[in-house]
Amino acid sequence: MSAQLWRALLLVALVPLGLATKSYAGPGADWVQAHLGGTAYVMFWIVLLGVVRPSARPLSVALAVALLTSGVEALQLVSAPALDVIRSTPVGRVLLGRTFSWWDFPYYGLGALLGWLALAVSRPRESEVP
Repeated sequence: MSAQLWRALLLVALVPLGLATKSYAGPGADWVQAHLGGTAYVMFWIVLLGVVRPSARPLSVALAVALLTSGVEALQLVSAPALDVIRSTPVGRVLLGRTFSWWDFPYYGLGALLGWLALAVSRPRESEVP
């Protein structure tokens, strides 16, 4: 299986997994809903960039996404009319979040680690890079 196909299939799996964390009602539901989705969120963006830029260095991609998603988390401390309008929509809540939590950062780190690992193990061979 090519690296790009593997990454694309991982993306297809991460979307419903990430969305499912928001409606999960089983054991540990509070933890899953509040934090585990952040791990899938960071992984999704890392793998997506790996699909879009297959030759990018996995560590660079993971660090960039970790910094950007941490910035989005910090942006939750800002209340501005335009941001509040975006956050009031379902897509805005998924992309920007609504509530700042220091506890989200370790899960972003876990997502960055897992995303880096996914890119590193699926790194395209020289013959696969366009």
